[in-house]
Amino acid sequence: MLSLSLPGGEPLKVLCLGAHCDDIEIGCAGTLMTLQERHPDSRFDWVIFTREADRDRESRIAAARIHGPDGAAVEVLDFRTSYLPYEGAKVKDRFEDIKARLQPDLIFTHRLEDRHQDHRLIAELTWNTYRNHLILEYEIPKYEGDLGQPNFFVPLDSEIAARKLEILMTCFPSQRSRAWFSRDLFQAHLRLRGIECNAPSGNAEAFYTRKISI
Repeated sequence: MLSLSLPGGEPLKVLCLGAHCDDIEIGCAGTLMTLQERHPDSRFDWVIFTREADRDRESRIAAARIHGPDGAAVEVLDFRTSYLPYEGAKVKDRFEDIKARLQPDLIFTHRLEDRHQDHRLIAELTWNTYRNHLILEYEIPKYEGDLGQPNFFVPLDSEIAARKLEILMTCFPSQRSRAWFSRDLFQAHLRLRGIECNAPSGNAEAFYTRKISI
């Protein structure tokens, strides 16, 4: 498989956008840990758009596990979960505020075809706001069954894949009662994408990229 690499060893500015606490961790935690290893001193900014009791604390703990205690700036906004499309103008205003502060090298966001209304709005506004950036759309397995055919893969070594699973299963006690929030599901997702890109460890995360130039 043809590989493309970011400039070796240089620090990056990375913006991670998620509709809910745990979205970023599910979608791209392994890739974030891989980038941090390959690009020391990179800056990671997380913006999570909805707030729920206890879940913002869980996500802050998870971010610290991924990046180290001082490795990421995590901002949790106070929009209502499941209602983002109905507050679209206010959400767009926050995007403009973020853009005024942050001009990243790389952006992680939700997939445009995601059937969850909150996820989809964040993806749409990412593209609407950042017009000349490298954007990778992550995917989340869930009830809607909207996984597709990604075109960008990040193989994960075995240690990072195991760390991702351990972070998900220990940092989010509020989600453990959900049938889909299980180690088996997250492991299967990593294995499926690992097979598709022939990852040496058998594990990978996958993304959708619409525009890329080299």
